[in-house]
Amino acid sequence: MRMIFVNLPSKDLAASRAFFSALGYSFNEDFSDDTATCMVVADNIFVMLLTHEKFKGFINGEMADGHKVTEVLTALSADSRQEVDDILAKALKAGAKPWKPVMDMGFMYGCSFQDLDGHVWEYVFMEQAA
Repeated sequence: MRMIFVNLPSKDLAASRAFFSALGYSFNEDFSDDTATCMVVADNIFVMLLTHEKFKGFINGEMADGHKVTEVLTALSADSRQEVDDILAKALKAGAKPWKPVMDMGFMYGCSFQDLDGHVWEYVFMEQAA
């Protein structure tokens, strides 16, 4: 089984952890410390939130400012339209900024928002039969 580790810079790890906790995510403490926290998305999908200093140690060149440029769209599947609406409501309540309007294409329904560091997150429900 392959695993995915998405690495994102965070200006304030404690605030980012509180934000994603409010969305219902848990964290693997074995891979978390004062410079990084490991958010568990699924059994084989993790998001490493790293301090700016630690993130810079992994890259060449400049680090993108998510509030000024869109460096990536992280899209996750949802089990229902209601889950899409629920995650958007939780995110906005926890301090996210809306990004694009809710998308309703009938067979596909999704939302998007920017987290505290400006990273764009999308949640999408797709009718598999369609």
